[in-house]
Amino acid sequence: MAAQNPSDYIAHHLTNLTVKVGEGGFWTLNIDTIIMSWVLGLVGMGLIWMVAKGATAEVPGRLQSFIEMFFEFVDGTVRDVFPGSRAFLGPLALTIFVWVFMMNLMDLIPIDWVATVSHGLGAPAWKAVPSTDLNTTFAMSFSVFFLIIFFSFKAKGAGGFMHELFTAPFGSNPLLWLPNLALNIIELLAKPISLGMRLFGNMYAGELIFMLLGLLGTIASLSVGGLIAGGASVVLTWAWAVFHILIILLQAFIFMVLSVVYVAMAHEHH
Repeated sequence: MAAQNPSDYIAHHLTNLTVKVGEGGFWTLNIDTIIMSWVLGLVGMGLIWMVAKGATAEVPGRLQSFIEMFFEFVDGTVRDVFPGSRAFLGPLALTIFVWVFMMNLMDLIPIDWVATVSHGLGAPAWKAVPSTDLNTTFAMSFSVFFLIIFFSFKAKGAGGFMHELFTAPFGSNPLLWLPNLALNIIELLAKPISLGMRLFGNMYAGELIFMLLGLLGTIASLSVGGLIAGGASVVLTWAWAVFHILIILLQAFIFMVLSVVYVAMAHEHH
């Protein structure tokens, strides 16, 4: 880090490990995002599977008690949003929360540790937080969007869905068909865009603040100003890490709840 200026340091840590595929390198794959997302998803769901497999009807241990409370919390949240069958929405909400939380949690690992390990393994760059990659958040949000469309057709039929597009919310007068269609298209597209941008923006900003606080520590020295800068860097970094834990949980919860709300809204008739 000493050989880099602040701009180069930040740019380096915000760079993905990429591989170009296809003719002329048409597609660019963020390898670090793909690997971290899969690994974290498997770790999170694998942990829950292990607890469920070893669950006992007798006095549960602390981990089983925590997982059971977590399951009840997610199920209660889904039940409050959607009173119908939770056979699909319950597992969906659980998967979203665990996966997003695991990805967000990587933001608490010091980025210089990640860089040291990745450079030691021969990788020139490695982003450990998949949710700071817009490709990840948009991939998840547009997956929710496709579920919205699917359940809209399932609950209302193709005719009912098209009828709502042209007649809600202003009415069925032919003069209002185009305004209704425009408003409904904007509403549909706003859901995945806002869902993906919210998660990305919060996690990206959190990672950037960690970098800026780390850079503050680089000017530490034996001078009065240097000691103040070094002390401020340590105190503020720890304070931000504690506050960031709340952000990590909150963003996972918001993404889960909004996903469930949007899918539940697809079942409603207007």
